[in-house]
Amino acid sequence: MTILIKNKHTLKFDDFKFKCSIGKKGISLRKKEGDLRTPRGIFSIGNLFYRADKLRKPKTKLKIVKINKTDAWCNDVNDKKNYNKLIRTNIGSHHEKLKRIDTKYDLLIPIKYNYKNPKTPKGSCIFIHLTKNYKPTEGCVALKKKDFLILLKLINPKTKIRIG
Repeated sequence: MTILIKNKHTLKFDDFKFKCSIGKKGISLRKKEGDLRTPRGIFSIGNLFYRADKLRKPKTKLKIVKINKTDAWCNDVNDKKNYNKLIRTNIGSHHEKLKRIDTKYDLLIPIKYNYKNPKTPKGSCIFIHLTKNYKPTEGCVALKKKDFLILLKLINPKTKIRIG
């Protein structure tokens, strides 16, 4: 089964329909780092990352990874080796911290866009993550926590996401 993002407000999976938000500048085939767009296409999804210090372990068929204080995702276009990969904050490259003060990354699933052999500056850190207010994202797909938890029970490692 495939998660469908048809427009900037709706995520569908099977018979379920959830309100969501996407990149501030919509969906694009020509995604670039920092362009505030969500990439168009069909992608695999990664493991579930979660904040064990804030939440109970969610029920899902995805592999579950606890977020540590040094976990980050590299978005440094000058670091070809680590670009769009999970890193430790002590590496020195520009990155997106996964352990944040807000709740945005309490639950997140990487969307495997520009994932295998990532090319700079085609975009990095594209996740399904949490939102409280449906404000546009920097390129990710965001859901309310209750909807994210429902989706987690429905999907599995073979689930794809189709954007646009």
